[in-house]
Amino acid sequence: MKQLSIDAPGGLDRLRLVDAAEPGAPGPGEIRVRVQASSLNYHDYLVVSGGSRTADGRIPMADGAGVVESVGEGVEEFAAGDIVVSCFFPLWQDGPPVDADFSRVPGDGLDGYGREVVVRPATWFTRAPAGWSAAEAATIPTAGVTAWRALVVDGGLRAGEVVLALGTGGVSVYAVQLAKAMGATVVATSSSAEKLERVREVGADHVLNYREDPQWGRTVQELTGGRGADHVVEVGGPGTLSQSLRAVRIGGHISLVGVLTGRGGEVPTALLMAKQARLQGLIVGSRRDQADFVRALESTGIRPVIDRRHGLADAAEAFRTMEEARHFGKIVLEH
Repeated sequence: MKQLSIDAPGGLDRLRLVDAAEPGAPGPGEIRVRVQASSLNYHDYLVVSGGSRTADGRIPMADGAGVVESVGEGVEEFAAGDIVVSCFFPLWQDGPPVDADFSRVPGDGLDGYGREVVVRPATWFTRAPAGWSAAEAATIPTAGVTAWRALVVDGGLRAGEVVLALGTGGVSVYAVQLAKAMGATVVATSSSAEKLERVREVGADHVLNYREDPQWGRTVQELTGGRGADHVVEVGGPGTLSQSLRAVRIGGHISLVGVLTGRGGEVPTALLMAKQARLQGLIVGSRRDQADFVRALESTGIRPVIDRRHGLADAAEAFRTMEEARHFGKIVLEH
């Protein structure tokens, strides 16, 4: 079978497509999955580019989806022919978070889904939404579940509230779609006029160009009659947090899901106190969160926005597209 491999210390020129032996039959509690697609996330980019070091020869890609070829003894949840999708934290089944790093995440501390066949415990997967392709399902584990946890699991989103989503990457576009489907008013930001038009098409009620309007936090206050956003999906980190705090309502909720502007920086603590806002860092979610999200996708009719599709052999090119922020929504590798 074909699989991706990263030569240490990483770098897109060290990402190789190699031949490997297929795994055998699944053992007790395991399933054998023909992986048909994986999706790109910023975390995957950090791993393959060398920004986050991993073992030599690591198989990348945290998200994978495909068809079950066979099941091991004792597996009742899945059967041959089912479309399944992997979990980002496979050992976090339910309840509060159990992982503070990526040592047990496929594609980082463990081998991932950048390959054609895997044999893994059945509990490392959930079913995919009915009628979804593997390419669509592969967008769920990281981007989709992060948006779900931020807005619903942790945020308790209700109809009529205001959601501010920063940027137009995978998490943010899912957040826009989910918030709109649940009856929220949605504000989205980008520096691209073309992307702002596209995010309107998927559900944003208001769009802001943060380069033309560097005080966009104040603008969100104006758009909401001085009240502010109930929820902010914050992907930037230190470079955008102060504006997010200005944008959020008193007692509102900011989900820190990304640090695209840097891993460290000043937190405007006085403003955070004044707003009495809840600033919560989060990394994806549990298997239970993913299963709940799959049901929500089926009931709302949301479908993912896939901007580009590449083959495994073109993985480096796909990551360069991500590196240059040329995408809107998700980039998928089809195996």
